[in-house]
Amino acid sequence: MRRRDFLAVAASLPLIACTKKSAPPLPPGTLSGGDFALGHRLRAGDFPAPSETRRVPLLIVGAGIAGLSAAWRLERAGLRDFLIYELEEAPGGNARFAENEVSAYPLGAHYLPLPTREARALRELLADLGALEGDPQAARPHYDERLLCAAPQERVYRQGFWEEGLLPRLGVSRAVREEYARFFDLMQALREARDEAGRRAFALPLAFSSPAPRWRSLDGITMRQWLFDHGLTSPELYWYVDYCCRDDFGTRAAETSAWAGLHYFACRNGEAANAAPETVLTAPEGNGWIVKRLAPRFADRLVTGALAFRLAQTRRRASADFWLAAEGRSLRIEAEAIVWAAPPFMLPKVAAGLPAPIAAACRAETAPWLVANLTLSAPPAAGAGAGLAWDNVLYGSPALGYVVATHQHLSAAPGPTVLTYYHALAEMPPAAARELLLRRSQPEWAALILAELSRAHADIGRLTKRLDIHRHGHAMVRPVPGLLWGGSRAMLAAGWGRVFFAHADVSGLSLCEEANYRGVLAAERALALLGQRAVSLL
Repeated sequence: MRRRDFLAVAASLPLIACTKKSAPPLPPGTLSGGDFALGHRLRAGDFPAPSETRRVPLLIVGAGIAGLSAAWRLERAGLRDFLIYELEEAPGGNARFAENEVSAYPLGAHYLPLPTREARALRELLADLGALEGDPQAARPHYDERLLCAAPQERVYRQGFWEEGLLPRLGVSRAVREEYARFFDLMQALREARDEAGRRAFALPLAFSSPAPRWRSLDGITMRQWLFDHGLTSPELYWYVDYCCRDDFGTRAAETSAWAGLHYFACRNGEAANAAPETVLTAPEGNGWIVKRLAPRFADRLVTGALAFRLAQTRRRASADFWLAAEGRSLRIEAEAIVWAAPPFMLPKVAAGLPAPIAAACRAETAPWLVANLTLSAPPAAGAGAGLAWDNVLYGSPALGYVVATHQHLSAAPGPTVLTYYHALAEMPPAAARELLLRRSQPEWAALILAELSRAHADIGRLTKRLDIHRHGHAMVRPVPGLLWGGSRAMLAAGWGRVFFAHADVSGLSLCEEANYRGVLAAERALALLGQRAVSLL
C-alpha cells in the first residue's frame, strides 16, 4: 500500500486514544472473511490435473443468491439433476450469516426492500419461502409480519442528538429544507417517468428500465455532477446522497454513475397490504433468512470449499475444473450447460478462450467492505433524541453505521444484543483498501470501530464483550460512469456459448433483486439449451 493511501484512510477514521487509564481492554473476536488463501491460489495457477471427471446435465458455480435462485428455478421446471459448487465453506455469498448465544446476525446484506412489480421471479420465490402470502403478483401483497422491519426503522446521530430518519432536519436552514423538497420532487418525477412504450425510466431489475437516451445518458456523469447541475449543493443533502451511494454501491457519489445514483431513489416502488412502502424485509441474520430457507433444499447437490480454476467449452459440452482444498485434489465436472453465479472478476483468470469484450467487462473494479459484529451485554444507552432503531447512522462518518440484530425480537426487557457495523472502504482506492483488509489485525479494527461508535455511545467499550470482523475483498461491482450502459456489460449479460452468467455484478448493481433476476434468467436460458420448455417467470 502506498503511504499516502494509508494516511488517507487513517485520517478518515477516528483517532485511538493514547492513554489506557480509562479505556477498557479490547474485546476478543475473530478475523474472518472470504477464503483469501484459497481464492488467491488462482494467481499462481499451480493446480494438479483432475484426478476424476464427473458428468451432469447442468452445473452451477457459486451458491450466493444468484446461484441459489438458479437452482430454485431449475427445480421449479422439474430439473433436479444438477450440482452446485461453491468456493466458501457455506452458501449465501453476500447474504451469509452467523450465530452465537445471543442472536443470529448478518455477515453482509441485511435487508430487502418491498419487491417492485417488475421483480416477478423474486416475488414468486418469496411466496415459495413463505415470506409473501397470497398472490405474489398482487399490486400490494401481504408479507409475513415477522419479516417486516419493526419501528423505529432508522435514525441518524448529528451534533450530539439522534434524529428519526436519515436526512438531517434539526437546525438546518429554510433554504436547505427547500432543497430537500426539490430533490425529492425530482425523485418522485423520475419514479413516475415512463417512455413512449410505457417502460419505467428506472426499474428494478434494471433490465426492465427504459432504453431512452435522455435517461441512459446519465450513466456518463457522476451523481455528484448531477446534483450540482441541478443546484443541489447543501452539505446536508450531499452527505445523505453520498451515504446512499456508499450503502448500496460501496462507492462515493463523486465516483458513482448518476444513472445508478438516481436508480437508488427512483426504482423502488414496491408496496404491501400490511406495511408502509418504505418498510423493508429483514431478520436477525439479515438476508440470511433467504439462505436458511432455500439452501437446505439443495444440500444433497451442494459442494463447498471448491475453487473453480479452469472453465472451458466445446460445441457439445462445457467443463469446469475445481480444486477441492479439503481433499487436496482437482476434479473436473462436464456438463451440457454451466451457470456461472460466481463473481465475474474471476472469469479472465479461469476461462480458456473467453472473448475479449467479455473479459474487458469482467475487469470492472469491485468494492471492498468490512462488516463487524459487536456482541453487547446490553443495548447501548439510547442517547438524546430518537431512541435506538434498527438502522443507526453517524452523520459525517466514513462508515455506514450499524443495525441491531435483536431489533426484530420485540422483547419487552432489554438484554444482550448484537450490533452489525458496516464500512464500505470507499475513501481510498479499492486495491489499497483490500490490502488494508488483509494487513490490519482484529485488535486494530476493534480499536478503530469502538472509537468511532463511542462518538454516540460512551458506554460501547464497556458493553462490548466480543467484536468479530468479517472482510469482503470484492463485495460488489462499482457502478462508475459508463459501466451500466457503456456496451461491454451487455456482452457479459448475453453469456458465452454454453456458459450463462448469473451473478448480480453482471447487472452492474449488486442488489438481491438483481442476483435473483440474473440467476433465474441464466437458469431459463440453460433450460432452453437443454431442450426443456418452461414458461418464463420473468
